Amino acid sequence: MLCPDFTVRPASIDETLTPEPLSRSVPRLALAKAHAARGQGARGVVLAADTVVAVDDTVLGKPVDATDARRMLRLLRDRAHDVVTGVAVLDTASGRETSRAVLTRVVMGRYDDEAIEAYVVTGSPFGKAGAYAIQEIGDGWVTSLHGPYSNVVGLPLGATREMLNAFGVALLPASDLETRDHQP
Repeated sequence: MLCPDFTVRPASIDETLTPEPLSRSVPRLALAKAHAARGQGARGVVLAADTVVAVDDTVLGKPVDATDARRMLRLLRDRAHDVVTGVAVLDTASGRETSRAVLTRVVMGRYDDEAIEAYVVTGSPFGKAGAYAIQEIGDGWVTSLHGPYSNVVGLPLGATREMLNAFGVALLPASDLETRDHQP
């Protein structure tokens, strides 16, 4: 946790990516979420984020069913993919806003179909871009990581901390997860 005083306010927006690099379109989605939250009555400083997983030229969203989750996990097996998170901060009083993209390159291991099936039956792939949560999958699934671990978990804590600091938000001390972001 970065901030002791916060309210979670889901913001429903059209999450269709624009035909531009993910480094621009994903932060644009995060900013749209922040504006939607403001439109729903959020006050103060709004933090919003959106994460996508991309392998080659294919963007993987959240799986629609177990078959789709298996397809995604097979596609990611034994290769690299990118996790791109757009983070946006909006001060509802002043209208000041900022957004950025954070990238982590993840190299997956050679897990087998039985491992995929065991993971899918847990229900864990659903609601997660790319059909996995790095903190839930077993050893051997990820062979290397280049970029912040917390980004793959769902929110790049270091970048988010910097952005919230710039808006004067009172933050808690760095967590163990943030420390892990800076380990080789």
